[in-house]
Amino acid sequence: MVAQSRHGSKTKLLDASLQVIRVKGYAATTVDDICRQAGVTKGSFFHHFECKDELALTAVVHWDAMAQELFAAAPYRNAKDPLDRLLGYVDFRGSILTGELADYTCLLGTLVQETYATHPDIRRACDRVMSSHVAELARDVEAAKKRHAPKAEWTSISVGCFIETVLQGAFIFAKSTQSADTVRNSLSHLRRYLKSLFV
Repeated sequence: MVAQSRHGSKTKLLDASLQVIRVKGYAATTVDDICRQAGVTKGSFFHHFECKDELALTAVVHWDAMAQELFAAAPYRNAKDPLDRLLGYVDFRGSILTGELADYTCLLGTLVQETYATHPDIRRACDRVMSSHVAELARDVEAAKKRHAPKAEWTSISVGCFIETVLQGAFIFAKSTQSADTVRNSLSHLRRYLKSLFV
């Protein structure tokens, strides 16, 4: 029972960090903020993590596991044509733009913007996860290219990077405009662009 409680408090802290960092940013987020959001004591925090940086590194792994589970269960995964899967991915990203900004913007993008020059371990952790996601997108891009546009000169990895770039940029504008409409419009343009690649 004690072990379960400790594990539960760690998960609460990780879940809280995803929310608080996306709202306040990494630098402005304090251990007290995270403990308050999680409903646990600072003693519990330091039982699991030596410092905020260690929490951030673990939160990146936690975020990745949650994202993989979300995308693995998404309906676009069942499409047989890789182009349908790719376009379905874009549609799915639009369908999860619900709630507050912090509910749909990206933890990794938020972390990287603040830490790329000051916290190389966090930057590298974010890069590993983002690059892995791009590589997964690129597999469907490559399969769609072979089926629909075998003579195209662009590379699948460059298209995967472009998709991620559109998303991250749209999230920044969503924070600026305080509206998910910015992301929805960007996704609509992205969808049209992707279709044009396979004509």
